[in-house]
Amino acid sequence: MQLGLSVSDSDVSSFTPLVVLELADDTKAEAITWLLNRIRDKQQNGGAELLVNQLLFPAQDDQKPNPNVFLVGSTLQRLLNGAEDVGLFKEFQDGTMRGFTYANRESFKDFNGEIFLSDAECQYIIKHELDTLRAKNEEHVPGYPKLKLYPGKSVVRRLQSKGVLIQYFPLHNKEDLKRLSFSWYKKFKLSFQPLDDIRHYFGEGLALYFGFLEYFTFALVPMALIGIPYYLFDWEDYDKYVLFAVFNLVWSTVFLEVWKRCSATLAYGWGTLSRKKAFEEPRAGFHGALGFNPVTGREEPVYPSSKRQLRIYLVSVPFVLLCLYLSFYVMMVYFDMEFWAINIYNENPDIATSILLFVPSIIYAVVIEIMNLLYRFAAEFLTDWENHRLESSFQNHLVLKVLVFNFVNCFASLFYIAFVMQDMVLLRQSLATLLITSQILNQVMEAFLPYWLQRRRNKKVHKRMRRLMGDKELPLLGQVQLETEMNTYLGTFDDYLEQFLLFGYVSLFSCVYPLAAVLVVLNNITEVYSDAFKMCHVFKRPFSEPATNIGVWQLAFETMSIIAVVTNCALIGLSPQMKAYFPESDTQLILIVVTIEHVLLAFKFILAFVIPDVPKHIQVNLAKLEFDSLEALKKRVSTHLEGVSGGLNATLSKHYSTKRIRLQ
Repeated sequence: MQLGLSVSDSDVSSFTPLVVLELADDTKAEAITWLLNRIRDKQQNGGAELLVNQLLFPAQDDQKPNPNVFLVGSTLQRLLNGAEDVGLFKEFQDGTMRGFTYANRESFKDFNGEIFLSDAECQYIIKHELDTLRAKNEEHVPGYPKLKLYPGKSVVRRLQSKGVLIQYFPLHNKEDLKRLSFSWYKKFKLSFQPLDDIRHYFGEGLALYFGFLEYFTFALVPMALIGIPYYLFDWEDYDKYVLFAVFNLVWSTVFLEVWKRCSATLAYGWGTLSRKKAFEEPRAGFHGALGFNPVTGREEPVYPSSKRQLRIYLVSVPFVLLCLYLSFYVMMVYFDMEFWAINIYNENPDIATSILLFVPSIIYAVVIEIMNLLYRFAAEFLTDWENHRLESSFQNHLVLKVLVFNFVNCFASLFYIAFVMQDMVLLRQSLATLLITSQILNQVMEAFLPYWLQRRRNKKVHKRMRRLMGDKELPLLGQVQLETEMNTYLGTFDDYLEQFLLFGYVSLFSCVYPLAAVLVVLNNITEVYSDAFKMCHVFKRPFSEPATNIGVWQLAFETMSIIAVVTNCALIGLSPQMKAYFPESDTQLILIVVTIEHVLLAFKFILAFVIPDVPKHIQVNLAKLEFDSLEALKKRVSTHLEGVSGGLNATLSKHYSTKRIRLQ
């Protein structure tokens, strides 16, 4: 069985490292010794029972290497026990996905095969064991009297929050990465992505993102195919967009409902659909007075909810409103520039002034991207300052802040042009310029710039290693040195945000600019290859994160689709075709449009209710699994009760026999 290990339970002198753990170079020796002992100690003694070795880098001329870099691995027995602890689901012999138990290990498919636990699963188990390594009776970290500890506190999170632990990350597997790279992005082909291979290497969370990116791209193809002839034959007649708007409404409604079923199918095949959510520990940055958690029975920091709410409503909300005001102000400056360019063109229409017409939109698009970036840093700082206890709560508040600002910042000008100015020609021009400029900037910032920086960094590291080691071959040493200096992947937040904004451009206003879907398809094709390259060669390998769906982003996309229904209905109401039916009564036209909008929203919600989120065959398999689990539980309880009853009868029989002997 290949688990990324070269060690048996009895031989722990050498092992294949799976995780790198880096402490600060000035960490006290007693703290290092204490931490390593805790990591190596037996589980029954409160340790993680993992294997750990120090990795020593050779001395360098210009700088002193960090001596506190350690490689962490595990034995096969420990990983299998850990798989049961984290609730890992694996394929059973009958083809169903069931929670792995060490006692029934032989009943799982491919247990004795070449691969049972993937590298990503092994690294996730090690991360779980490190994160759940808890303080016992220590009052503080040895060597750091001010670094207080208390029973039940996560040691790793405490060290990380105080800067003693710099980072810990999973190592790349060179051979697996080479195979994945070849099948994923090194060979250009119009086919599906190797989602199962991505999941085995990076985990379910990242695989679901690429699954969604692939699904979104293919779902845009019908709209792109309709948009091209629509652009070619009706492009100069800006008023004939009603039919495309109607198709837009149907597409945005069906798109997300079908994705739910695709997501459920992927999650079931990967064993995460029926997986129970693990108990969430406090964030590493969470702080407060020491108190008592009534759920866990442990002492941990406690922060009053009232203080957090005051911070949110008295500081965060006013700040967001201020940023929205600045966004509107910049938008009005953009319109002043736009009118200035139009006036110059009207006075002297030539090639130079026609090009000048696009300059305000390009500048505005660049300013939008800069404002989004600056606001993102401010939103992260504010959300961290709010001191949320759980990571999920932190992410939800961050997503809400970022989505509100990005939506207003990116789409406010388009709404103003469409419904206040009612200038469809300017709307088409602004949408095209914003979409194209934002895509070019994203490709530069997300693909070309990281690629160039990483190539420079790789050359420096390889040159340094060759100078130090000469002709000696130390691939592991060089690999760790290289990956330690790589950028850390911060999760799929920015990737989903980009797709959310692209979905908004397409679903809200593509009826006015039919080529929007074509541009997004082309962008997403390049996005697949650039994101794949970044994950394989630019960023550190992220830890696997179990996921059943795309989380809060599903709600964000559904909200955008509801706004799209209202927007497209309003655009239909503004069309000359509709106005021709009601030339004298604007009130009647408004009532008709609102009625149509309500009918379409009702249709959307009915469709969401009628189409099950989980396919029927998966529902049956899940129900069957639940039934089998209940039956097994009943059998265990019955066996236990029979054993207790038999023992009690034997005790009573022995008792009465002794009594009879005494009477005789």
